[in-house]
Amino acid sequence: MAAPVEDLVEIESKLGVTFRDKSLLQRALVHRSYLNESPDYRLTDNERLEFLGDAVIDFVAAEFLYNHYPEMDEGHLTRLRAALVRTESLAAQARALELGRYLRLGRGEIASGGRDRPNNLCGAFEALMGAVYLDQGLETVRRLLVGRFEPVAEQVCQAQADRDAKSLLQEIIQAETQITPTYHLVGQSGPDHDREFTVEVRLDRQVIGRGRGRSKQAAEQAAAQDALGNSDLLLNLQAVCKK
Repeated sequence: MAAPVEDLVEIESKLGVTFRDKSLLQRALVHRSYLNESPDYRLTDNERLEFLGDAVIDFVAAEFLYNHYPEMDEGHLTRLRAALVRTESLAAQARALELGRYLRLGRGEIASGGRDRPNNLCGAFEALMGAVYLDQGLETVRRLLVGRFEPVAEQVCQAQADRDAKSLLQEIIQAETQITPTYHLVGQSGPDHDREFTVEVRLDRQVIGRGRGRSKQAAEQAAAQDALGNSDLLLNLQAVCKK
């Protein structure tokens, strides 16, 4: 059974968008669990739209940050983009639209709390943006996202200013991987009264940052700061998530 017309109209009203091809909007709401229990359903699930929407959101987020923070360096831009597009952030955007109530889910998925599961909501929001992109174009997606990104970016910038590097790194990593970064002393030099320590921070055996300091604690903070400034940090997170 297709999503009720009333549901589609409500979503269009919340977005301020009228779809030319309503099937795109319908497909954005179909979780694969629904198809498992409804093999005769005529539409596919939302995973291909989710794939597309993920890429479109990443681009719009990067473009927004590049234009909105002209003095910010690459490392800070990368961290801020990660905060904007992480699962919990996009799930929050989905909750603001009440997407959970419109999702087509299997009975088991509904019973286990699937309407409020962050992965489902994030996927639905990405699929919805993918559908908007195909139906309305990039400019409409940009209009929908930039206003949503602005307050989140400001909150994240303030939060980052209030956190030390180790705490911030751990928060970013655990939000995506549920893995805690570890710190390893890999070298020390100099006399006892003027010792310098070298520390690596690792994510599941992958070195993501390296730092030096006059104490182990200072070296760990330097290693965390190095990781936060690493433009490949997101790729390392993705590699770990795929294992």
